[in-house]
Amino acid sequence: MQLNHTGFLPDNVLFMSKKGRILVAMSGGIDSTVAAVMLAEEGYEVVGVTMKTWDYQNSGGSKKETGCCSLDSINDARAIAVKYGIHHLILDIRDEFGDFVIDNFVEEYLAGRTPNPCVLCNTHIKWEALLKRANQLDCEFIATGHYAQIRQENNRFVVSKGLDHNKDQSYVLWGLTQESLGRTKFPLGGFHKSEIKQMALDRGFDELVKKPESYEICFVPDNDYRGFLKRKVEGLEEKVDGGLFVDATGKILGKHRGYPFYTVGQRKGLEIALGEPMFVLEIKPETNTVILGREEELNRNGMWVRNINLQKYAQINQPMEALTKVRYKDPGSIANIMQEETRMKVEFNSKVKGIAPGQSAVFYEGNDVIGGGWIQSSFDL
Repeated sequence: MQLNHTGFLPDNVLFMSKKGRILVAMSGGIDSTVAAVMLAEEGYEVVGVTMKTWDYQNSGGSKKETGCCSLDSINDARAIAVKYGIHHLILDIRDEFGDFVIDNFVEEYLAGRTPNPCVLCNTHIKWEALLKRANQLDCEFIATGHYAQIRQENNRFVVSKGLDHNKDQSYVLWGLTQESLGRTKFPLGGFHKSEIKQMALDRGFDELVKKPESYEICFVPDNDYRGFLKRKVEGLEEKVDGGLFVDATGKILGKHRGYPFYTVGQRKGLEIALGEPMFVLEIKPETNTVILGREEELNRNGMWVRNINLQKYAQINQPMEALTKVRYKDPGSIANIMQEETRMKVEFNSKVKGIAPGQSAVFYEGNDVIGGGWIQSSFDL
């Protein structure tokens, strides 16, 4: 199938398929590849799209470009599409991604918070870009390779945990709106990762099974976010160097390299010897101060969460109990949550360690995502 000069499928092309046309995000990895192939085999007319979000060479990093935005990954996605007769497009969203996700990433660190760029990208960039292109190509649905499920209850669409709880990605999908969820499919949600690997092997995708999975931020492939910040903010080191480490009473413990280079809960890399392990308890950008304390001092039993997006319910009008996760790998803790306009007040039944402002908090009822938001601050009752 030939594309016209705009990269779209020609207007006069009609598709004959059992289930209609679906736009599938194809990163070149095993999960999105199997998702696309599964849908094609089910009878959908699949249009694959690979999104170019970032040119790593522009960041000044030292490692070879890897992950979903690399040329190798784009070529892998295209090769799979050609093999299966899937129409394939490359969608260049570098401008939108850079302006929104990367600017936010830098701004959050400069505000003393720990950003979660993958959640932001999913919610505001990738889904928006996919739905826009789906509309232009008359695709009723979009699909990705996330390990999550979508179901309906009380006329609302709800993200639910994937069957494989070790791979579950519902945490990063709390920001999706009802409109987005109503047009989204997660083909892998009902399978374990081992089954997806076997499906890939059965279809001759041996190299994809061997391909290492990337858990890095796509625009910081060397995992050196401090180096990234230095390259993005001219003169940052000079502006923030020499701030103070203090304890919870305000006692000066030493000097640090600058508050943006630390995160709440951090122990390693503090470069200060105090005779016992110390952790970052709080960051105060206005005074370039980093508060240190013992591990037990990280414990809090409450937090405020801002910019709430609810999925399972339109509104939470009275306190309810929910399993609450404060980071991706967090197993979750039971809390009472109460919505106050666009914020959620969260009171945990027992203390939780390392609540970091800027990270996502996600609330669950059973396997269902009630909703989520950005951690604003923590407190002790």
